[in-house]
Amino acid sequence: MKILIFWDIYWRVWRKAFLKEFKNLKQKYEADFCIACVDNLSSGRWAIEKHAVELEKAWIDLMTSWDHFFDNISKIRDYLNLENPKMIRPANYYDTEFYKIPGVGYKVLEKDGKKVLFVHLLSGNCMRDMVYNPFLKLQEIIDLHKDENIKNIIVDFHREFTAEIYWMAFCFDWKISFVYWTHTHLQTNDDMILDNGTWVIWDVWMSWSQFSVIWATLESVQKRFFSGLNKWKIEQSLDERYVVNGIFVETDDNTWKTISLEKIRINSKL
Repeated sequence: MKILIFWDIYWRVWRKAFLKEFKNLKQKYEADFCIACVDNLSSGRWAIEKHAVELEKAWIDLMTSWDHFFDNISKIRDYLNLENPKMIRPANYYDTEFYKIPGVGYKVLEKDGKKVLFVHLLSGNCMRDMVYNPFLKLQEIIDLHKDENIKNIIVDFHREFTAEIYWMAFCFDWKISFVYWTHTHLQTNDDMILDNGTWVIWDVWMSWSQFSVIWATLESVQKRFFSGLNKWKIEQSLDERYVVNGIFVETDDNTWKTISLEKIRINSKL
């Protein structure tokens, strides 16, 4: 099974850049499934329905969210509540009688007889929301689908601490095909195959302005760094020089194990 994964397509300029590159990448890799994060897709906030549909039409099979899930909730709720939306949110949000979280946190994708269980999780450490234990939640989801003979299981874990990364990887080695982490805004170079066949990468990185400080212009963050005060207004970089990052993963359909991983980084200009 061949899977393309892209992290955090950021704002309108780099939506355009991503779609420009994605057209060529999907042809080059002939992927069975294409996954993309939409946590900052619309004006630096979570996707609105119009932009989610735009990615869906471009042949994105599944979109994930992360800790900005509620930023545009009124403009995406109807899409999430469709019968089969191509979008999931963290699976370990609490559902209570006081508030029903829209959408679902994991999904079985199927194409040409191939199936993959894709799970989206959020850490409870240094994030804005309280969530259910992500390690317990992943085990619960795996147990729920154990009789469906789904061998390929991919996990997107949005977190801060490296300790969580290591534990998730080693705890679920042999239970899942591939796990990747996000939120540090840099693609890492420490991917590896664990003893029992699970492949991990510590971060995938984003699609955004190549010369910026987490999307902001260098000039607009200068006063904050030199003064120590956060009162200065941050301005979005509109520099047409961009970087599109992602990973290409191939798993064995019989053993579920990952057999190859390629890191993608494209620097160009609109």
